[in-house]
Amino acid sequence: MRAKEFVSVKINETADAKISRRLQAATRGLNVYSDAERRNNDYVMNRLGQAVAMTDGTFVPELDAKSWIGKGKSTHPYTEEEQAMLKMAYRAIGAKHTDLNNGDMDSEEMAEVNRVSPVKSFKGYPR
Repeated sequence: MRAKEFVSVKINETADAKISRRLQAATRGLNVYSDAERRNNDYVMNRLGQAVAMTDGTFVPELDAKSWIGKGKSTHPYTEEEQAMLKMAYRAIGAKHTDLNNGDMDSEEMAEVNRVSPVKSFKGYPR
């Protein structure tokens, strides 16, 4: 048995498709949104969720539309060999990329990190 033999709802996926009155009447709040740039709607859904979590509906939350990476993707090579492999792979598939560290493969913490232990030192057992 094919699904079209027992599914009675017509699904129209053309650009001018409209929701039927029967289906719309059965909803309780219905919003449709899309990515204004028509690039990556998943990212917009993520930022929308963050913005909804920051407001109670009485004010517009302060949230940038994009983070530093925006709608881009990232790769994180750990060695120079992996960086070289990625460069060749980018070239093979025609992907644009930017090395934000300009080839620097060192990982150094800021001077303030790891100066003082967050754990209280052991003074011995009480007598």
